[in-house]
Amino acid sequence: MLSDDVQLISVDDHVIEHPTVWSDRLPAKYQEAGPRIVELDGGAQAWSFEGEIHPTVGLNAVAGKEPKDFGLEPVRYEDMLPGCYDVKARLADMDLDGVHAQMCFPSFPGFAGSKFLAAKDKDLATACVAAWNDFILDEWCAAAPDRFIPMVMVPLWDVAASVAEVERTAAKGAKAITFSEAPHRIGLPSYHSDHWDPFLAAAQSADMPLCLHFGSGGAPEVAPDANFAVSIALFGMNSMFTTVDLLLSSVFHKFPALRVALSEGGIGWMPYVVERLDYTWERHRFYTGVNQDVRPSDLFRDHIFGCFIADNAGIEVRDLIGIDNIMFEGDYPHSDSNFPASRKKLVEALADVPDEDARKIAETNARRVFNFQRTA
Repeated sequence: MLSDDVQLISVDDHVIEHPTVWSDRLPAKYQEAGPRIVELDGGAQAWSFEGEIHPTVGLNAVAGKEPKDFGLEPVRYEDMLPGCYDVKARLADMDLDGVHAQMCFPSFPGFAGSKFLAAKDKDLATACVAAWNDFILDEWCAAAPDRFIPMVMVPLWDVAASVAEVERTAAKGAKAITFSEAPHRIGLPSYHSDHWDPFLAAAQSADMPLCLHFGSGGAPEVAPDANFAVSIALFGMNSMFTTVDLLLSSVFHKFPALRVALSEGGIGWMPYVVERLDYTWERHRFYTGVNQDVRPSDLFRDHIFGCFIADNAGIEVRDLIGIDNIMFEGDYPHSDSNFPASRKKLVEALADVPDEDARKIAETNARRVFNFQRTA
């Protein structure tokens, strides 16, 4: 069971950027083209970037609402809980939710910065990445350093610039990097290439795990006439694809200290996928070009960490996954979040789990993976 003294850590939450995140930080020459909030006819608010309008997505800020009130329609800031975008209000919501610490993904830029990947002006886009990182490090996380794990993004289109941004933000205290789960699906080289080697080497050197949020490699492929619930239910499949890609690539052989968190991908599927990987490796490693010396399950244990919001099946098979490879996530303020009952729900889910295993899932695995020390 989950003891009262456990400080619950969520390794996947989201910040809705306040309206002046970029205007506070971008050089004057980028102020007009950079991200800024504009008022639309009809009373909606939206982001303007490079002269194009990007509506806010209501489903990304539904904390505090009943599921029957969820929707995709754009919302105004006053329609959200202030904790979506105001750090002091966020801390109050975390207290209400029973969550001690969070790690927050971007919203407007996309989970891994894909909005800036699509920008026409890559110099502007690079400046936007740095501005978001400075916001998350110097404003958001700095408001309560013991309660936020600082995660940054990189300019996906430029490996050398990505290396430089890893080094710059590591020196400022960043602990993790949000990156694409499937770069080949957003027009970039795959994990099977050597394209990313300098970046992966920099991440390893800085001891900053990669957080691969489902959906950062695009939406699952579904029937053209499928309703949106089909996509929502299938997003975790992306994490399965990523696991297979990484474990049958050379990534972890070249970078033996690199760690990867599969954000919001769930955990219940892991035993089957890892078993299937080993079976494939045993029968087909001799002619397919995969590493013949290390079993995928051994790589999994050392490098990949599953993250779940609600996953009773995964909790049941936790020993098959590896208790040291499981972390909790709250997903505030998104539609899968159990706010304001995250801790209550987790206490119920872990009721039959030994205390020390429950502590690992809820707190100490995250502290170890992200080098986030307990201060009290």
